[in-house]
Amino acid sequence: MNSFTPSPDHAGAFRSALGLFTTGVAIVTTATDRGPLAMTVNSFTSVSLDPPLILWCPAKVSARHDGFLAAKNFAVHLLCDDQLEVARKFARQGEDFSGIDITIDSHGVPHINPCLTRFDCTTENTFDGGDHSIVLGRVQRVTMHEGSPLAFHGGHFGGFSPER
Repeated sequence: MNSFTPSPDHAGAFRSALGLFTTGVAIVTTATDRGPLAMTVNSFTSVSLDPPLILWCPAKVSARHDGFLAAKNFAVHLLCDDQLEVARKFARQGEDFSGIDITIDSHGVPHINPCLTRFDCTTENTFDGGDHSIVLGRVQRVTMHEGSPLAFHGGHFGGFSPER
């Protein structure tokens, strides 16, 4: 067992501990003055059913941070287990959509096709969250497809096998 008090001296250990919580993998997309923008995230969660609210948290050090905070509309795409390369692509950069099947919605937001689930959102509010910002989104539309989710745990991608 390893115990510590989170501090700048233990930042790596704290990050590793947080990484032991298995999450889904999502890509958030929006439209900016420079064109479409995307970011791979695992900081996505539901907040409320009524009203329908979700949140996600972009890092302030990201070159894409300000583009997402300025966005009025965005889409969250939950990825299928066969979309690992899409996740990796948008983890590295966010402006090159070449090789990705997308459609553009009426707000200019790119939709990645297919994905497990897509939440089309308007920004409800943003909050300071330390070295991240918290983006609260109101879900306007949900689109779901068949498939299995891409998961992230301990710094690694993988799949999910339900108990049978």
